[in-house]
Amino acid sequence: MSTLKLQTNYLDAYIGQDELLLLNESVKSIHEEMHNKISTGNEFLGWLDYPLEDHSAELEKMLEIALEVRNNAKVFVVIGIGGSYLGAKAIQDALSPYFRVDESLPEVIYAGQNLSGRYMNQLLKYLKYKDVYINVISKSGTTTEPAIAFRILRKYMEEKYGEKANERIIVTTDSEKGALRELANEKGYRSFIIDEDIGGRYSVFTAVGLLPLAIQGYDIHAIMHGVKDAAIDLSEGDVITNQAYQYAAIRQLLLTKGFGVEVLASFEPALKNLHDWWQQLFGESEGKGLDGILPIAASFSTDLHSIGQYIQDGKRFLFETLLHFHEVEEDCEVPYDAQNKDQLNYLSDKSLNMINDIATQGTAMAHVEGGVPVMSIEVGTLDEYHIGYLMYFFMKACAMSAYLQGVNPFDQPGVEAYKFKMSELLGKNSEVRK
Repeated sequence: MSTLKLQTNYLDAYIGQDELLLLNESVKSIHEEMHNKISTGNEFLGWLDYPLEDHSAELEKMLEIALEVRNNAKVFVVIGIGGSYLGAKAIQDALSPYFRVDESLPEVIYAGQNLSGRYMNQLLKYLKYKDVYINVISKSGTTTEPAIAFRILRKYMEEKYGEKANERIIVTTDSEKGALRELANEKGYRSFIIDEDIGGRYSVFTAVGLLPLAIQGYDIHAIMHGVKDAAIDLSEGDVITNQAYQYAAIRQLLLTKGFGVEVLASFEPALKNLHDWWQQLFGESEGKGLDGILPIAASFSTDLHSIGQYIQDGKRFLFETLLHFHEVEEDCEVPYDAQNKDQLNYLSDKSLNMINDIATQGTAMAHVEGGVPVMSIEVGTLDEYHIGYLMYFFMKACAMSAYLQGVNPFDQPGVEAYKFKMSELLGKNSEVRK
């Protein structure tokens, strides 16, 4: 199969080809404005052509640091929230073994993505007898959750390593401004740059996402190869030939027909954090102006025994996108049992991955019969290349979908509102006035 295929044959009862074609002029116009960097939010369109540029020097710098960390640490702590950790976590979990087998590689764990005192206290206890590097990711250095975590962990590192702590703290931040940049310059921390024209939830293919993955030994060159191929393949401004734009247009057409919730579901448990990354990408980009599609995720077949009942028989306001990788490296066969008390011998010539494939098809058929609009995104192999390709596909689709909806894909006024209220309640504003 091709790298990625959007399957829409189950949508015939809901969306006609003529409806898609009616959106084509809008799609072409938005595409031209995006690529000419004149659309709303154009100051954050740097991710669009980023994969087509030469980043070999920065990738090599990441690989050098990764080798140093692997030789000198057991744990690499990534401090960040939202797009500053979700992308790396998504790829890490998608490609990692379910049960850790290689103890020679540093463990990559995350902090600053919550405000739980219990989480932080247990993290500090866990790190006590381990050699550690930390990577703090923030453009400003003042976002509350990661800033608190970094203050706590910086103190821990300085008490543990003294002046040598500066060699074990790596920052990923703005090139010139912000509290974190000032501190990095003062302390001499090594740093990577978050380009000013790339927002957090579109930053996974910069050092934000790639450095933690390099630490874990993943092929960051292969990831970027997939991203580059996606950028080339999805460069046409046409709703039929550009699958990312077709996905975006279908989503918006379904929204106009009353389907305001999208369920992204897959049958591989390791993709749960990819779902989380997708939820942030679409939710934060589109949920504005009292409008937009609510993105929710499900892990099948587990969730078929819970919210699967609602998807099948509940209120008809949701549509479903099934994400399916055709080739997963490892598999397990169902054995033959002479007694056959569980009546499963009819499966004894099949593997679990084959059964999973059939479960995907059967779920789609059942949900369609239940009145749910269903489409699927079929991807080749679950590996670095295809994950990179898929995530760029979602980024391109998300930008187009938000523009078709009439909102800026790159701001997050709702997030800023909660930050302001939280700061107000914590007394930050009165401290600033002093």
